[in-house]
Amino acid sequence: MIWTLVILIVVVGGWYRYESDWDRRLFTAAPGAVCANLNADQANAWLREHPETQVLDVRSMGEFEGGALPKAVNISIGDDAFDTKVASLDKEKPVLVYCAGGFRSRKAVIVLKQLGFKNIQHIHRGYMSWNPDTQP
Repeated sequence: MIWTLVILIVVVGGWYRYESDWDRRLFTAAPGAVCANLNADQANAWLREHPETQVLDVRSMGEFEGGALPKAVNISIGDDAFDTKVASLDKEKPVLVYCAGGFRSRKAVIVLKQLGFKNIQHIHRGYMSWNPDTQP
């Protein structure tokens, strides 16, 4: 029993360390660009202050149909044409990207940066952290 607890603590601690190292590298922006990792409350405030923001949901269509952020466009990261479809978004306007828990959307942030998007906002912990009762 104690070994199970020790292993669980090591695995969870390892994941948090890995994620924080990944985030430190991922959310560093090039000069003249912005790349931020926001919690749900910060993302909600961002959307109120920047109504021109393009909201990108990278979950599957089934997940999207089960609920999404207001004004979200669904382009699944699993789509073979993801890069092409995302490239059709306006690179000069801010984009807020999310998935269910934050892993797939982090992969999307890499693509957005490679495509030259200038202002990328990401919801840390994804749609699961969004509270529709307090956030639209």
